Amino acid sequence: MSQTVAGILVSALEQIGVRHIFGLIGDSLNPLADVVRGSKIEWVGVRHEEGAAQAAAGQAKITGTLAVCAGTTGPGSNHLVAGLYEAARDHAPVLALSGDMPRKLHGTDYIQTSEPDLLFRDVSLYTEIISTAAQAPAVIHQAIAAAYAGPGVAHLTLPQDVIAAKAQGSVPSILTLKPRSEVTASEARIAELARRIDQADKIVMMCGAGCRGSVDLLCALSDRLKAPLIHTVKGKDLLPYDDPRWMGGLGMIGTRAVYNAVMRCDLLLMIGTDYPYSNFLPTKSTVIQIDERPQVLGRRVPTALGVAGSVRPTLKQLLGRIAQKTDTEFWDEVTDERRKWDAMLNKQADIKRSDHQIHPQVVARAVSDLARSDAIFVLDTGLNTLWSANWIRQTGTQRIIGSFNNAAVGTALGQANGIQALNRSRQVIALTGDGGFNMLMGEFLTAVHHNLPVKVIIYNNSSLGLITLEAESVGLVPFREAIDFPNPDFASLARACGGHGYMARRPSELMAAVVEALSIDGPAVVDATVISNEMPNLPHVDLEMIGHFGLAKIKEAVLAVTGG
Repeated sequence: MSQTVAGILVSALEQIGVRHIFGLIGDSLNPLADVVRGSKIEWVGVRHEEGAAQAAAGQAKITGTLAVCAGTTGPGSNHLVAGLYEAARDHAPVLALSGDMPRKLHGTDYIQTSEPDLLFRDVSLYTEIISTAAQAPAVIHQAIAAAYAGPGVAHLTLPQDVIAAKAQGSVPSILTLKPRSEVTASEARIAELARRIDQADKIVMMCGAGCRGSVDLLCALSDRLKAPLIHTVKGKDLLPYDDPRWMGGLGMIGTRAVYNAVMRCDLLLMIGTDYPYSNFLPTKSTVIQIDERPQVLGRRVPTALGVAGSVRPTLKQLLGRIAQKTDTEFWDEVTDERRKWDAMLNKQADIKRSDHQIHPQVVARAVSDLARSDAIFVLDTGLNTLWSANWIRQTGTQRIIGSFNNAAVGTALGQANGIQALNRSRQVIALTGDGGFNMLMGEFLTAVHHNLPVKVIIYNNSSLGLITLEAESVGLVPFREAIDFPNPDFASLARACGGHGYMARRPSELMAAVVEALSIDGPAVVDATVISNEMPNLPHVDLEMIGHFGLAKIKEAVLAVTGG
């Protein structure tokens, strides 16, 4: 029985469990939209195609299964690209669909002409034009398979006349289209890993996103080795913040206790992580890395042993081969430092710290403590990332995602929309700076339109805070004409969009605003005015950086006096 190419595509997406397509309709996508309308798939119409790609990226990150976004001919599809880097850099399986003009117009410099294969090549693992109806089933299969194999982005260009044409058959081998299976490490590597662990005294286990689903084994290994567990920002939500093994993060989103532990240990086990900030990794300790991606082994720091294997089967084999350790001196030292750091964080997050100004740490802690135990936090990029990631006290059943590899500003709301579409009753909270919210604030209308009750918390300091910090860290005066900006009343804007909006300018207003926003039915914005000159806690600052900060502050003071 024949059906259109659009029908074959939508049928395949339904069979593999795709529930949404995020996009903007245009003439070239009309044949696709017509089929989606009669399917089980929900079309989520966004306000900007980048928002569609962000939504698909967020959904794919949280589920590990294929998400789909679409844009129409030329500019519509081009807008997808920036958002697709979010999926590409975080290895999330996304299928991007580009509408295109009928084939008879190709090569004629027709309106909205572009070369999608060239444009999408850098962000995609696979990109192809479906040129004939006959090739469609095989190409659709190949695209989805490539997205899962990466995982990452696959892209298809769909000329209007082709997707409306009839084709025979269906996408073949549909049962093969699924996430990658776990990889088991070799016996020789496991034996060598066990031998090296038994020889070490002070061991630190660094846990990344690849450890998801292996928490029980991480805890068992930590107990046996008396080894502190530390995390990357992508691994922060694996365990509750108050688990005694969970000492904190490494880097700017991290603690001094963890930095010191990493620098003092004999052996650092990097488990399921390709942590990129090599300046926070040790050069004198032995480093062993476990990851199912062979290409990431040893590329960040000199590594004594690389074990190519998925975390769960590797740790399962390892546990039965290593000896029990009894010396807790190193563990106790790290624990004591961790307690002191936590006490400092708690003091900085105390709402009584100021009567008239809201400190950003107070916002993060208020949202964290008032959120549901299974909430999903979606963090934007900027100085706000440090406030959120360092002061959220996760429960172990919550999730935290963000633009942690792509590090793109303006990504939180779009991703939150995609995640919220999966379950409209689960609490999804986007934490963003005012700069990030300004970039794609139209996606709040998407949330209102499609009944996505996303809660948006804005750290409003009327500036790009991280850009200020980055300039001062190298001794430069921040370029205020480019960094500082006026904002609208975000609470009123939210209400004008049909959602709920709350303003907090003083600490006395903050708790009531957050409580109301998190409890109300529907999308909501909390516009929290925070002080702009708050410095984050830096777990490790060298003398050169301190000098740069001091020099920058002196220059700023001189310019303020002279008017320069």
